[in-house]
Amino acid sequence: MKKTVFSVAATVALTGVLATTVSAEEYKINKGDTLWSISQKYDVSVSDLKSWNDLHSNLIYPSQSLTVTNETATTTTKSSNNSTYTVKSGDTLYAISQKFNITVDQLMAWNNLSSTLIHPGDQFKVDGQAAKTSAPSSNSSSSNSSSNTSATQTSTTQDTGNDVVKEFTAEATAYTANCTGCSGVTATGIDLNANPDQKVIAVDPNVIPLGSKVHVEGYGVAIAGDTGGAINGNRIDVFMPNREDALNFGRKSVKVQVLAD
Repeated sequence: MKKTVFSVAATVALTGVLATTVSAEEYKINKGDTLWSISQKYDVSVSDLKSWNDLHSNLIYPSQSLTVTNETATTTTKSSNNSTYTVKSGDTLYAISQKFNITVDQLMAWNNLSSTLIHPGDQFKVDGQAAKTSAPSSNSSSSNSSSNTSATQTSTTQDTGNDVVKEFTAEATAYTANCTGCSGVTATGIDLNANPDQKVIAVDPNVIPLGSKVHVEGYGVAIAGDTGGAINGNRIDVFMPNREDALNFGRKSVKVQVLAD
């Protein structure tokens, strides 16, 4: 499983080669799971999951077993004294911190970050060593930066396999599933207590249809799977499994992209 590979790679201290054999494995579906959430856990696409399991629709059931890797393969990963992580589409600082058992504050301090906004292709220190910072060295750097930004936006669309059908700026806040009186189950039936790593946002269904896949600036790709009494118009509420992270998120303006099915 890719998460395991990352964890091992982060702890290797000597420069060398790490060979890991990854066998095809199966995942037993839990209540609230979706093909999309499973694909995010195993870093595969929904199309791959459907192909490997001969599925003709997105309908799945609890206790059903799905193949989540294609075949046995041997991967070779180079390791070095300076452990780094390259950001992928859909990553957030919180998700990266959980992979490497560190805090968001540590990530931001080690990498001289002043905000939680990250982009695919960014490289972050994850072992506490001094971070390398890149700065424009000539006028051509501005051109390169613009090109990288365009490439990042294109990459986001390509990685999800979807086109952006709607884009707007929304006021975002955060919430958890552990508030007093909360069931932890969203308006679309996703059990957030059973699936704390799933990215879900609460929306106004008149603005973003429930079940839509969206990309939220600084949060990543998520499912519009919940509603809220105060969530009206261009407002969203992003799910955070940790109360402290939800409070730290505060209230901010973010770019929201609604992706095609």
